[in-house]
Amino acid sequence: MKTLVLLSGGMDSVTALYWARREHEVVAALSFDYGSKHNTKEIGAAAWHCDHLGGLWHDVVRLPFVDELFESDLLQSGGEVPDGHYAEETMKRTVVPFRNGIMLAIACGLAESRGAEGVIIAAHAGDHAIYPDCREPFMQGMAAAMREGTYARIELLRPFIDLDKTGIARMGAELGVDYGRTWSCYKGGELHCGTCGTCVERREAFAQAGVADPTPYLAEPPLPETPH
Repeated sequence: MKTLVLLSGGMDSVTALYWARREHEVVAALSFDYGSKHNTKEIGAAAWHCDHLGGLWHDVVRLPFVDELFESDLLQSGGEVPDGHYAEETMKRTVVPFRNGIMLAIACGLAESRGAEGVIIAAHAGDHAIYPDCREPFMQGMAAAMREGTYARIELLRPFIDLDKTGIARMGAELGVDYGRTWSCYKGGELHCGTCGTCVERREAFAQAGVADPTPYLAEPPLPETPH
């Protein structure tokens, strides 16, 4: 199947790109510059992997209205990104309302324009707790809309929907992903902070997967327990 991959530049989407290269034909990768604190770091990582895989077509779509109009601490216009475990209630402050809905709608139109038959998104089981637009009922609704709303009947592929971050790290290691060229930290500094929810999740995934973590962190305190 000819596919377009949603590629943020984080661990999950980069692993999805390598999975897609093994399982399908990738005609393009798509990143979004929507004003998040870590956008520059992520997009740089996404571009590196597209070049590394032979110069894949890499589109970057700017969505300045998200930062200007939406409320989220993930955005430049928002407050401080909280520290702690990714599953904590405070991490809901980093949710960008309906982000995946907006991005998938654009990806669907671009996929049809590029001659693709499917769009790949790296939503995974660990996202479901805090992201309404990563849960499978949402994905099923978007999949139906994308299929029914296009002549090409674009499919929404979500290969990691039943995997957690640890499983993704294991798969990426098997696929030869250079995780040192991915970005997770929501704070978007020079180095991963090591303490925000996404850094904690990243550190936890490598440790549980038994995969060497190539990431330099500003701090590596003991990992917090997963909230129940």
